Amino acid sequence: MSSFAGSQIPQLSIRNDHVTEPLRVRAIMLDWAGTTVDHGSVAPVAALQTLFAQHGISLSIEDARRDMGLLKRDHIRAILGLPGVRAKWAAETGREPIEADVQSLFEEFGPLQMEIIAQHSTLIPGVVETVKEWQSRGWRIGSSTGYTRSMLEPVQAQAALEGYRPDASVCPDEVGAGRPAPWMLMKNAQLLGVYPPSTCVKIGDTVIDVVEGKNAGMWTIGLTKTGNLVGVNQKQWEQLPEASKKERLKDAESALIKAGADYVAEDLASCNEALAEIEERLNHK
Repeated sequence: MSSFAGSQIPQLSIRNDHVTEPLRVRAIMLDWAGTTVDHGSVAPVAALQTLFAQHGISLSIEDARRDMGLLKRDHIRAILGLPGVRAKWAAETGREPIEADVQSLFEEFGPLQMEIIAQHSTLIPGVVETVKEWQSRGWRIGSSTGYTRSMLEPVQAQAALEGYRPDASVCPDEVGAGRPAPWMLMKNAQLLGVYPPSTCVKIGDTVIDVVEGKNAGMWTIGLTKTGNLVGVNQKQWEQLPEASKKERLKDAESALIKAGADYVAEDLASCNEALAEIEERLNHK
């Protein structure tokens, strides 16, 4: 079930040969980990914790998840900037972290992430059926991510084997910057040949996904149950007490709405209600 966040309607005009045409959703831009694969966005957390452990630093799950969705170099920089981590780094190395440390850690992170991704690239239930149904409506499917292209390739290959094939995918290293910059989404739109941005919907599970979508002028749907803000894999989710599930979903929804999400849903398969409302609002007189 989706939640409406009461946002303002984006610019709603498009003309072709001087004739105003009814607007409809033309493309949906999807995140990867926590949205289409890797229920709970487990792989990035595991890789980051392993990375920092190799340098004598025990990284909490909360600190690993805080800035999830950023390009991993930027994510590592943000982690090093946290007061607790900064102090631990200084205790281990005798100095506070510098930019060279960010680059060094990022280079170490790649192989770790590649190894761990293979264990956490399973498609989230309902993704294949949902995306195929959307494509049958004529909606194009784009994708953006915090992974570089080399990190995404094994994830995308595994997803294809399981039946999920977006029509376009763009990584931050291909456009010069990661989220919250809108360039990945804009490049997706160009590759898919869709415009204006108000006919596109960005769906993702992190606060930074929402900000990325808003910066691109697109509608945004934030996901709770399968994503980073709830932060558990499918088996763990099923074992949680109902009261804990409700509390986690409520907290995740609150964070996504605060970030500016137009709608919130539990998972990708639950987005149809929100998408129907977006099309209705696009043509609201």
